[in-house]
Amino acid sequence: MPSLEEAKKKVEELVVAKGFGNTPDEIANKLLFAFIELGEAGDSWKKGRPTEETIEELIDVIFYVLDASRLISPHANLDDVFEKKWAKNMNRPHRYGEGFRGNPAT
Repeated sequence: MPSLEEAKKKVEELVVAKGFGNTPDEIANKLLFAFIELGEAGDSWKKGRPTEETIEELIDVIFYVLDASRLISPHANLDDVFEKKWAKNMNRPHRYGEGFRGNPAT
């Protein structure tokens, strides 16, 4: 299974090979495209399309997020950042952040 760092390098290889935008000026577009692909995944799921289609749209989201991350901070190690964020969230209370819905945290 590839790590986030390996996946980020593969996305960079794709971007370069296919001539997609590869400068920090493209970051906003890549984040926008990630959002669009997320909407396409939601639409696919809502319409009962094949699961493979929905998953493919989610992978498109990941591609754009990884690509934006490498342009935002080329030296950031996403595997390390993921582990730190995971640990931070695991140390939070159960169902944290849902209090605004009127549901008490349990």
